[in-house]
Amino acid sequence: MTIADHTEGLRAAERRLQAAQLASDVDTLDSLIEDRALFTGPDGSVLSKQDDLQAHASGYQVMSRVDEEDLRVLVTGRTGVTWFLGTLEGTFGGERLTARMRYTRTWTHDDQAGWKVVAAHAAFVADGAASAEE
Repeated sequence: MTIADHTEGLRAAERRLQAAQLASDVDTLDSLIEDRALFTGPDGSVLSKQDDLQAHASGYQVMSRVDEEDLRVLVTGRTGVTWFLGTLEGTFGGERLTARMRYTRTWTHDDQAGWKVVAAHAAFVADGAASAEE
């Protein structure tokens, strides 16, 4: 498989992840996230895969909108990174939230399992502060 194939495969995996978040599809999220994965939230908290799945399964986190503005993808060997920029809307702990967010996700590829997230970081993006290249 070429780097271009892996890059397109990772781009597709990122978009499957976004769709699963929007649908609170815990089974798909489970298949796309490595069991030992850790996530750093915009407040600096560190959450596990189980924390993330539970937030979706319990209704604590319900996404109603994911609008992708920019998606950058880098693949090197069996490791990939995605940089998502977009607007998210939903409820978190019963409180309504609309925010422009940047997610950086590190992925690993396995021939059997495909791409899986091993680490992620989320940050709120202030208007006009997304990137010098945009």
